[in-house]
Amino acid sequence: MQQQTQTASTMTGGQPLNHGAHEMFDVHEVLSCQIDVLNSYMMLRAFVKDQELLDILDRQYNFMLEHYNLTCQCFKTGQKPARETGTYIIPNMTQPVYGFQPAEPSKPNQSMADVKDAGISSLMLGHIKSHASLLAIASSEVTNPTLRRVLSAQVQEFVEMAYELFLYQNKNAYYQVPQLQTSVMQQMLDAYVPAAGAPQMPANNGGAALH
Repeated sequence: MQQQTQTASTMTGGQPLNHGAHEMFDVHEVLSCQIDVLNSYMMLRAFVKDQELLDILDRQYNFMLEHYNLTCQCFKTGQKPARETGTYIIPNMTQPVYGFQPAEPSKPNQSMADVKDAGISSLMLGHIKSHASLLAIASSEVTNPTLRRVLSAQVQEFVEMAYELFLYQNKNAYYQVPQLQTSVMQQMLDAYVPAAGAPQMPANNGGAALH
């Protein structure tokens, strides 16, 4: 009887319901937010002027759409999707530019005429960073092993997309990277050292309460 009850609770209409309750809510949030990111990219595309940024937007949109579909499929079936999760490649990787130069202060746009590539790329970066965090949090809560892998595998790819947008902004001085004084930086670099030797772990007390 117990086995029959368990089988009934995990099958509906022949489909395996191999997801936990908390997982269901988390994945709904992931997929909903992924749609928001895709829709935002579609709307922002109309305002992009720089061809390089347009190439980044299209490349990232297509990558995200493919992985949205993979996640939907895996979530629905609880099984391995038809395709493996892909690797996002940044073409023509450049080195960051360090330093801080005087720039015009930022302020909200006064009209649609103020919409520029600097603001568009900033919005894109914010979307990607937020979704990378959401994927990392959700994947740690997922009980289905296949879906967990599909979500967690995307975290690094969203990190790469965020870095691509950072490099674009940095190259155009939209995202400047100030540095600390050399002496301060060196002190902070020297503030931690690797552990030496094997740690002397205490003996296990068999679960005895601490007093």
